[in-house]
Formats: sequence, C-alpha cells, structure tokens
Amino acid sequence: MPEAPNPGSRAPTSPEDGSDALPPGTRLAEFEIREVLGVGGFGIVYRAWDAALQRDVALKEYMPASLAGRGAGERVTLRARAHEENFALGLRSFVNEARLLARFDQPALVKVFRFWEGNGTAYMAMPLYKGRTLRQLRKAMAPAAFDDAWMHALIEPLLGALEVMHEAEVYHRDIAPDNILWCDDDRPVLLDFGAARLVLGDRTQNVTAILKPQFAPIEQYAETQAMRQGPWTDLYALAGTCWFMLTGRAPLPATARVMTDDLESLARLAPPGCSPRLLRVLDWAL
Repeated sequence: MPEAPNPGSRAPTSPEDGSDALPPGTRLAEFEIREVLGVGGFGIVYRAWDAALQRDVALKEYMPASLAGRGAGERVTLRARAHEENFALGLRSFVNEARLLARFDQPALVKVFRFWEGNGTAYMAMPLYKGRTLRQLRKAMAPAAFDDAWMHALIEPLLGALEVMHEAEVYHRDIAPDNILWCDDDRPVLLDFGAARLVLGDRTQNVTAILKPQFAPIEQYAETQAMRQGPWTDLYALAGTCWFMLTGRAPLPATARVMTDDLESLARLAPPGCSPRLLRVLDWAL
C-alpha cells in the first residue's frame, strides 16, 4: 500500500505537471525505462528495455493521477489518507486485469508477459505494439479506405478474441475506437481491459460503471434482471465502433435511443464499398 505524504518525504506531484512518470534509466526488475509512451487517468505506459530477453516492451504502471503521485524515489504516494480505499480497489482491478490477460493467448488480445507489485503500486509488461488507434486511423485515412474487405479484416479477428473471452465468461465492456489498436502489420488488437469482469455463475457483481456513452449499450447504465450484461454487450459496442469507422462520427447514445431511436441505419446510409449484408448485420447488432 502506498504511503500518505509526511513532513519527511517529498509531497506527490500534481497530476497536471507530468512529473509523476519515472525518468529514463530507471530500473524496474529486469526492465530499464527508456521513454514515456502515454499518460492516462489511471496509469502510465513506458517503452522499456528487457535486459534478459534483449527486446523493447511496453511497461504499464498503475498510477491514478487523482489519488496518488510519485513520492520519494520510485515509490507511489497517496495524495491523502482518504484515498487509501479507492487506490487499493483500483490496484486490485489492475492486478486482476493483468492476471486475466495473462490467461489468454490470442493474436487480437494484448499479451501480458509478466506482472508484479512494487513501489506501492503494480506493473505489467506487454509487447510493444506499433500502430494507431482506430480513432487516429479514421482521421488519417480517406473514408473510402474502410470498405468491405477492410471491415472484415477488423471485425473477424476481434470476434475471435471476444469468443475466447466470452467462453471464459469475461466481458470487455469498453470496446470503442480508442481501445482498439490497428497495428502496422494490418491487424487489430483490443486494448484496455480495465472495465472487464469475470462472472461467476449467476452472481451479479456490483461494479462501477466505466463506459463511453456513445458506444455502451443501455444495460451498462443500470444492470437489472431484465437488462443483464453479457456477450451482447460487447457486440453492441463493436458494432458502434464499426458505425464510427464507416460514418466518421459516433452513434447516438443508447440512453437517447430508448424512447425514440433516431440513429440512421447503415443500410440506409450505404457507405461506399460495403456489402448490404455487412451493413444489415451491423444494424442488427446495434
């Protein structure tokens, strides 16, 4: 558990100043930090060198900016004692995510080489994927590029990944253009399993809603016996992501569609280069 600041230690930095990241040259187990690849609200991703296997890896550190910062040296420090419980819950979720991903060996799912706890936080080492998120790709490429063949190259590997997850009763629950990487070798990889959960039998687990309104189905807003989450939850989000790729804009939120559904069907929009069958399937999934 990270320590709260005390008069004898350096106070944690503010989340805005960017100084919570570990500096290049820092050693963590067999890894050496080379550079920061990205900073989010819940963690920092580094490019690191694996000295044992002589390769670059992506190293993810649990660092919820609103709850903790970098204390003395490499240790993560709570911003206030009041954050202790929330930090611990998030840390447990981070470790569970790493364990979950380490179970799977599927090309469209992030592979975790190893994970461990230390410095008051936790880390996971993953392959260093090179590519762009679907949101970045949509901005960079002409709309005509996303034709039937391209959409199948996106959808089919992701359906394979979801099949593996769903057979293990694991749901991603946060599929969106920002959470799918299109690799430089022309294949998708599903990222960010922070919202994933393991369902044990018919037990309903109370989980904090982590969702993107335009891509989350209605059952993610309030799970009841009548509106339970399941494989269909991920299929809706995947179809919404495809809708975004084909139209350049996010679909209407599910909450806005409950009373009056004004979402235009893809079959009616008829994006060029896409078969009517594909468009009907995506409309059905939405």
